[in-house]
Amino acid sequence: MNHNIKNVIDEIQPLRDQLKNHELYKSLNSIEDIQTFMEYHVYAVWDFMSLLKALQNLLTTTKIPWTPNEDSASARLINQIIVDEESDLNYNGSPKSHFEMYLEAMEEIQANTEPIKKFLNDEIKLEDIKKHIKNYNIDPSIKSFLNFSFQTIEGWKSHEIAAAFTFGREEIIPDMFLEIIEQTEKSNKVSLNKINYYLQRHIDLDGDEHGPLAHEMIIGLCKNDPRKWEEVIKVSKDALKERIQLWDFINLCIKDKNDSLNKIENPKFANA
Repeated sequence: MNHNIKNVIDEIQPLRDQLKNHELYKSLNSIEDIQTFMEYHVYAVWDFMSLLKALQNLLTTTKIPWTPNEDSASARLINQIIVDEESDLNYNGSPKSHFEMYLEAMEEIQANTEPIKKFLNDEIKLEDIKKHIKNYNIDPSIKSFLNFSFQTIEGWKSHEIAAAFTFGREEIIPDMFLEIIEQTEKSNKVSLNKINYYLQRHIDLDGDEHGPLAHEMIIGLCKNDPRKWEEVIKVSKDALKERIQLWDFINLCIKDKNDSLNKIENPKFANA
């Protein structure tokens, strides 16, 4: 492993461990819990694509007339990742973005997709996105998460966007999550085929393809510039902190909902 990449991973490992062992995963015990999780997590699935498209804009030639790109290696890497993220094959074998696959998985378990669809209903320009986030009725932790992503994008530093994309997003779905989904499916005797497929695709792609490609991309973007590597570490840490804060919020929502249901089902404990 490249020594600079290893140094980044060593620096952010405590936050990665905190995220991987987050209490949220222990709270996912029913279909209702997974519905709640997906209804909030979907915003992170959506803004991930904006990080990816920002990298495409920076690292490939998207203007007409076309001219050769100066960094063909990075262009190839990001285009390979985009093929999967923007036009992968879904559970039924149809080309779909991973965001659309996630919406399909939400619909499969009857999670509410209306808020995210309403959020995206109007065409949003990059210069208006922060105002749109501010005015939309979502929790401050989600707003903070989204604002961090778009603040990173607006800096237009390819190595910082790549850091948020790689170390703050791509590598943090634990195998534990798949096990929880599978156990919930068995105990509740319901079909969770589409969310299972979505998660397995991410785990397979991130571990075998996108992870190594993203590392190569960051190495190419930073080379031996110590300032850029320090910025990669900072952005990666900040991205992970935002994700932990989002997980804290979702975990609290699930607990509060379950506590309310328990009080309804057991009135004698309502005033305990």
